[in-house]
Amino acid sequence: MVTAITQGVKISVETTYQDEYSNPENEHFMFAYRINIENLTDYTIQLKRRQWFIFDSNGSLREVEGEGVVGQQPILQPGDMHSYVSGCQLATDMGSMRGNYLMQRLTDDSDFVVDIPQFELIVPYRLN
Repeated sequence: MVTAITQGVKISVETTYQDEYSNPENEHFMFAYRINIENLTDYTIQLKRRQWFIFDSNGSLREVEGEGVVGQQPILQPGDMHSYVSGCQLATDMGSMRGNYLMQRLTDDSDFVVDIPQFELIVPYRLN
């Protein structure tokens, strides 16, 4: 698990290789990741947008950007945590992801950016 805190928002990421949804012969490697977002601030925040940078070990880079996460724009009161699971397909058996969330303080509608720490996507047999 990797964790980072930016401006009082803690992001933790866990990854899992999805063998049953992968097809290595066709360069299709599927990974799931669980993200926990914890509001350590004294004010209510809302996740508005996300931006991902997805790296494959073949040198390719993809950028994905859009509203919310898995169809939601969660609101977190001080001390609240929001968790979600999503997935990523790679063309190689190793890669990584990093990104950021655009958050909004609901007390004054000011925006701020929270970093999503880089995490590795590696098929288990590559670790041996």
